[in-house]
Order: sequence, then structure tokens, then C-alpha cells
Amino acid sequence: MGTQRNGFQKESFILSVDVGTTSIRCHVYDKEAKIRGSCATKVVPLYPEVGHVEMDPDALWKGFISVVKGAAQDAGVQMRQIEALGISTQRGTFTTWDRRTGVPFHNFISWQDQRAADLVKSWNRSCTMKAIHGVMKVLYFLSRQKRLLAASLIVFSTQHVTFRLVWALMHYKQIHQAVAEGNCCFGTIDTWLLFKLTKGLVHATDYSNASSTGIFDSYQMCWSGFLCSLVSLPLSIFPKVENTGHDFGSTDPSIFGVSIPIMSLMADQQAAMFGECCFDVGDVKITMGTGTFMDINTGSKPHTSVAGLYPLVGWKMGSEVVYLAEGNAADTGTAIKWAQELELFSDVQETSAMAYSVSDSDGVCFVPSFSGLQAPLNDPKACASFMGLKPSTTKSHLVRAILESVAFRNKQLYETMLRETRIPITKIRVDGGVSSNSFVMQLTADLFGRKVVRPQHHEMSCLGAAFVAGLGVGFWRTREELKKLQRTDEVFSPQGTPKEGGGGPNREYIPVLQSWERALRRSMNWYNKP
Repeated sequence: MGTQRNGFQKESFILSVDVGTTSIRCHVYDKEAKIRGSCATKVVPLYPEVGHVEMDPDALWKGFISVVKGAAQDAGVQMRQIEALGISTQRGTFTTWDRRTGVPFHNFISWQDQRAADLVKSWNRSCTMKAIHGVMKVLYFLSRQKRLLAASLIVFSTQHVTFRLVWALMHYKQIHQAVAEGNCCFGTIDTWLLFKLTKGLVHATDYSNASSTGIFDSYQMCWSGFLCSLVSLPLSIFPKVENTGHDFGSTDPSIFGVSIPIMSLMADQQAAMFGECCFDVGDVKITMGTGTFMDINTGSKPHTSVAGLYPLVGWKMGSEVVYLAEGNAADTGTAIKWAQELELFSDVQETSAMAYSVSDSDGVCFVPSFSGLQAPLNDPKACASFMGLKPSTTKSHLVRAILESVAFRNKQLYETMLRETRIPITKIRVDGGVSSNSFVMQLTADLFGRKVVRPQHHEMSCLGAAFVAGLGVGFWRTREELKKLQRTDEVFSPQGTPKEGGGGPNREYIPVLQSWERALRRSMNWYNKP
């Protein structure tokens, strides 16, 4: 254990926690960015009503503490050897709590929660929104300011915090009272953990988490006063926004026995981007976990989208701000987990072989929209479905159709990104649990008509938060040093017959893709109340 030549106590480590949708993971990293110890625990979502997805704040806090202690134990290190703590979290999952007691007013409302879907729909169709779009178009025409174009195109979504928070304010009376008394704190998971870790001393978030809420103005780099007054959200409840790499304070010594500096808070997709070392304009990262998130580095300017790509702050360190444009599909891992629960297969590892065991999906199409459809279709009322089932359909055909749908959504997001950003793509790196599936990886490379790279470790969010925390305390010095620590697992190059003129997807998949797109259209607007 440890490099004895330095003397045991001199070796130090970075500890990083990733609070995901289905699990909380903690890794202890050494100077080579190798994982020296790990611990994970499951996150149990609660479904109190149809369309409601919540998490118990206390269970999350206990899980966080247990994985930190477990990882340090697994690595055989003492807490005093931990130089810094980095925290990566799922985005858009929030709660509100009493500033004096730290007691939450309600469970965490998850980013997957659909309770505000009707609210979102009525706002998107409202005369107010039409008027705002009209005024912003005129202002954009006169001034040519990109952020006015963005405002003229804005469409609300249930994945953003905005209307789920509006819903909470409408339904939880104690929030109103706390707001009136100046005692209400709002926070996404990172903010709440920071508040708990510092025993209520710090109420803050970072730019990457703030920009993922939908309530933050990525152009002005502050909470949007305009949006808050439009939908009646009190600005007083929001946390202070700090740099991604920042000394957020230290953990209270009563928690881990020593005080550990908290040196990074980071939203999970932005953290994965940093972990993949996608530091340059045109670098693309695809994370296939519970959902698929495709991000492109757009440099020092936010991207203004017309098709549902979302401009995000990737990270802010010092005075440098890096922006990303992101598209997402909500149900990648959910679809695979659902198929497993139906016993279409017993072990996820065998799905690739099952898909390859048949030459095609026998005309079966799967639409993976358990939580509606995101960019570029943007339909929260779409349903998940199998189409084209026949008596000859086998389990292998169903599994292949599910895996194909994951790659097809990748293709859709990729095409949207190319069309929208017009940024030449420099590299494509893929991570997340589903990236271990070679069938999905190969088909994605074939459909993109370019090589995609899978790293050795699929847990990139944890690494990204560790990198930022490590840079903050001088554990690592430069980004070039971080790039040298990267280890690649496998490169998938496109196979099959490309379209005439080279580039682009292979020809044999074009009709399959077309019938899948037809199935998508059939699944749209399904949950419309008559």
C-alpha cells in the first residue's frame, strides 16, 4: 500500500463523489489518476404518484457519508491523507429547506419528474410566451444580439427546475412562510450537500450546476431576474454562484474526523466532459447512463439553438468560462434496465452478443421514450413503444431493437449538433455504463461515419470533479498533465458501406433508421388527455 519511499503519511489523495440517478459512487484517486479505492451505494427513487419521481434527502445524505468512508477504507487511507473533496451531481434535482434548521420542506424532486408537464405545456402555449417571443424577435432584428435570439426561441421543459419549483411553491405552504421570513433555501443536490457538510455555513453552487437549472442566464452569468419575475420565483432563495474550481469551505470535523477542503462542485455531464479532457472547441463527449447526454465544447461563447440544444456553462475556473451545447435523450439506461426486469436477458453483458446473434431486428422498432422525447422533437407526451412485432420475433430481435434505438437517438442528437453548431468536430469520446456495450458503440460509429473512443473507466463524472479539485490544491498542475493521464480502452471505427462521397452512415442502415423515425412519429402526442 502506498509508495513507501516517500514515507507512508506523505502520500496524499483526492476523493471524489458522484451522486447519480441510480447510484452514489466515491473514488479515491492517486497522482496518476488511478483509482485506489471505491465504494458505491444505490439511490432508491420514490414514485409517490404517477409521473412523480422523488428522492429521500436523508437517505441521500446517509448514502453520501457511507460511500466516502467506505472508499477511504477500501483504499486503506486515513481521512487526513485526503487533500481535497470534489463533488459531481445529477442536475436539476432539487429541494428547499429551512435555513435555520437545515430540515427539507419536501423530498428531492427529480429531473425525471413529470408533475409540471401540464404547467410547462400551458406556459409554452400562453399568450405571454408568444408576446415575449415576438418582442425578442424584434429586438434581435434591431440589435443582432445572440441572447435575444435565444430568448425569442426559448421553450420550457420539465427537465429544467423552473416549473417543478413553481409547482412546489404552489403546493407546499411551509415554503411560502419560510420565504416570507427569509428562511428558505433552494438548492440542487450539490448545494444541499455543501450546506450539510459545512453544518449550514455555506449556501452556494457552481456555474455548471446553476446553468443546468433553466433559471440561470448563461449570457449574463447570474440568476435570471426576468424569468423569476415572469413565473413568480423569489430570488432570495437561490444560492450564491461560485467558480467550479473554488474553495467552497471545509467539511465540519465532526463528520469525517478531520476537516477536508471542498474544492469542486460540478454538474455530472460537465464533470464527465472535464474528465474526458474535452478542453478544446469541437470536442464532443457522449455519456450513456440513465439518459444519453451529448455535449460539444463551444468555447468562450454560449450557443444559441433553434432545435432544443441547450447552452450550458461547462466550467468556470479563474476568469475563463467554457460553454457547452447539449442535447439529451432521457431513457437510455432506463430502457435497458426495463428489458432486464422483463427477463429479456439476465446479464447486461450478454445483450451485445444477443444483438449480434441475429442479422437484423426483423423489422421491430423500439421507441425509448419513457419520459417523453427530447431534442430535436421535444414532445413530453410521447410514449415508449415496440412496433412491427410478428410471430417470428424473438427475444434477440427485441434486445437488438432496444440497443439500435439507443444508437439511433445518438445519431439524431449528433445530426442536430452538426446542423446547429456548425463547429468542426475534433474528437468524440463516449462514457457511462451503456458505453460498455460494444454493439451500441460500433453501431454509433457506423451511423456517425467516424471513429468514437471509449475510455478504460466509464465513470468520468467522478474523475472530472477530482481533476478540478486536484487542480485547485496543486495536486495536478496543468490540463496538459491531465491529458497525459488519459487511458483509452477501445477505438470503434466505422464499418460497412458508407454513403457515396464518403463520410456519413453506412447505407444498409438507412431504411432501418427511416422506419424507426416513422415509429417515433407514431409514438408522439400519445398521452394527450382527450
